[in-house]
Amino acid sequence: MLPIANETIVYDGSSVLVLATSNGVYTIDTSTIIHIRSISNYSKLFFSNGKTLVVAKVLAWFEDKLPQQSFVRIHRSHIISLRHVRAWSGNRNNQIILCNDTTVDVSRRKKEMVLKVFRNLYAA
Repeated sequence: MLPIANETIVYDGSSVLVLATSNGVYTIDTSTIIHIRSISNYSKLFFSNGKTLVVAKVLAWFEDKLPQQSFVRIHRSHIISLRHVRAWSGNRNNQIILCNDTTVDVSRRKKEMVLKVFRNLYAA
C-alpha cells in the first residue's frame, strides 16, 4: 500500500513525511530535515545533504505533523530540528547555529520556551 500524501508515517521508530509537490510525491525521512523556513504560504525545507525543497504548506502544518520531541518552532518563520543544533547564542542576539552553519534567530516571545526545551533535552 502506498502512503497517502501529506501525512506523517512512522516506520521502525523513525518518522517519514509524505509531501505532495508540483513535481510529484516525496517521502522524506524527518531525521534529514535541518530546518524549515516560511516563505509566505510556502515552506522551504533544508536537508542534511545540502538539498532544499519548496512546498505549498505553511509552518503550522509542519508543526502539527512533525514529531514534537524532535522539532521546535523558534520564530514565526522557522522550525528547527533539535538533532541538528550545534550551538545556542543566548546573548542579546538569541540565535541558534545549526549543523550546516545556518544562524537562525529565536524570537523574544519564544525564547523562554526554547530554553525550557533545551534544558529538558540535555537534563536527561
